[in-house]
Amino acid sequence: MSIKNLFKVSVIVSAMALVGCGGDIKIKPTVNDNSVDNSTNNSNNTDGGGNTGDTNPCATRGDLQGSYDGRDCNYTAAFASKNIEIETDLTFTELPDDGVHVFNGALLMGKDCDTTTGCAVVASGPTLTVVEGANLAFTSGEAIIRIGRGAKINAIGTLEKPITFTSANAYERLDVVGNGAQFADWGGIIINGFGITNQCTDAQRAATTCNVTTEGVTSYFGGNNNADNSGTIQFANIWYAGSGPRSGGEGDDLNSLTLNAVGSGSAFDYIHIHQGFDDGIEFFGGAADISHIVVTDTQDDAIDIDAGWQGNGQYIFVKHGTVQTKKEVVIPAVVENGVVVEAERVIPAGSDVFMGNNGFETDGEKNGSAEYSEAPTSNPTFANVTVITSDGSSVRDDDPSQAFKFDDAIKSMYYNTLIVKTDGTNGTNCIEHKSDGEINVDEVSFSNSVMACVNEFKGEQTFISGKEPAALTGTAKADWFDNSGANQRIASTSSVLANAFATDVDSADITVTANDLSGLDAFFQAGNYIGAVSENDTNSDWYKWVEAAVTAADQD
Repeated sequence: MSIKNLFKVSVIVSAMALVGCGGDIKIKPTVNDNSVDNSTNNSNNTDGGGNTGDTNPCATRGDLQGSYDGRDCNYTAAFASKNIEIETDLTFTELPDDGVHVFNGALLMGKDCDTTTGCAVVASGPTLTVVEGANLAFTSGEAIIRIGRGAKINAIGTLEKPITFTSANAYERLDVVGNGAQFADWGGIIINGFGITNQCTDAQRAATTCNVTTEGVTSYFGGNNNADNSGTIQFANIWYAGSGPRSGGEGDDLNSLTLNAVGSGSAFDYIHIHQGFDDGIEFFGGAADISHIVVTDTQDDAIDIDAGWQGNGQYIFVKHGTVQTKKEVVIPAVVENGVVVEAERVIPAGSDVFMGNNGFETDGEKNGSAEYSEAPTSNPTFANVTVITSDGSSVRDDDPSQAFKFDDAIKSMYYNTLIVKTDGTNGTNCIEHKSDGEINVDEVSFSNSVMACVNEFKGEQTFISGKEPAALTGTAKADWFDNSGANQRIASTSSVLANAFATDVDSADITVTANDLSGLDAFFQAGNYIGAVSENDTNSDWYKWVEAAVTAADQD
């Protein structure tokens, strides 16, 4: 059974029950281009050539229309590819019988432009609309959805009819080899905005010459408008996406969802990311907010913050775990200065491998000198977060499962957060401070939060790197987390979870009370429990969304 159907079954079962009572890169995947041009010129033909008699429901672009085989719509290089930038609105509808819109290549919305070359960015570009219940699947590791500056994505599903962006191999009829879907099957979603990032100088922004090159594939982002609107993704699944480095070495990767200088006018709500091969969501500047996010079994970081992101997040559930490989995975050798420092690794199909490095990898800035003064260090606020770690190391990077890593002068605040690690036999921990992550550690704080970790802090147990504020030199990291009694550190065996995802709100082990969040930005909903999900909230869409996501991930 595909994960798509598992998700649907989970939602239905949940509803019936209520009636009765889910970094660093060292791999470059092989990409096969099997494109065949079967798109239809529709100027004198409305049935798409592959139609079985009904009206062709496939998307159209000018005179082109996808080819309909009676169930699925196929779009090839003539319709969408890495060489075609679509500059008109495009809509994908729900197809009957769980039909799929299948792409052999990239889907690039909007004109990409480096303004230093004499071109101009179109401020009001095309919109990609994806209707509730629609399925979009991709056949290649280089197949991405890229939303350019000025373009928008409006992919708005419902709890009962979520939108799915996934691998074509998730559907048996589309899985040519028959292995099934796996991480890195396609490239993911990249959204480029006009927001502020400290990858550009103040002078570049003033001259409208801020053009930051994206990771993974070449496109451009950045500007001077943190209120920019790149659209909405809501009630959507993003599965089996991401990849290793393309050409720039470690760090030049594709995430499941990359938000490059995306502004606060955009919305990202009710999203489940599963089996991504790099990060779940990565921010490079901007001020987009996120809410009701589930990230399960993603190889690197669930949430990766960088380059001056100023957004907010609420209701974030992260769970690290294991998956069984569907096909052989080759991790190339690591070579430094002509010397092999890590040998090639070959992981056979059928192997159980760990997924997950950091729940949150938080980096403050790419650049921090005076010429970047108008683009401050990342300073997000989060509330109602749960991170459930494992004791493993991630399959590609061999990095340990941990909840938080702080680096590069980060600032941030976390409210009503629950951190869990029940096994630390392999020496994994929950919180890591890099030395540069201590620069503003007096402006990194947890409040009304609980840590139930068998191993709490990685490395030094006090702030003694020399980069911490003088007032904190020699302070125990445990005392820093405790925050004068605002938080609680309890045994890893404590009762904190009522099931696989929801907080045991009646636990006698949890003695701190939740923050009602009334003093925060209007973005935040009132808080009355610690963690991402309350066991008493079973009637809510959020509870059902997480329950369905965790169930589907566990059965995948």
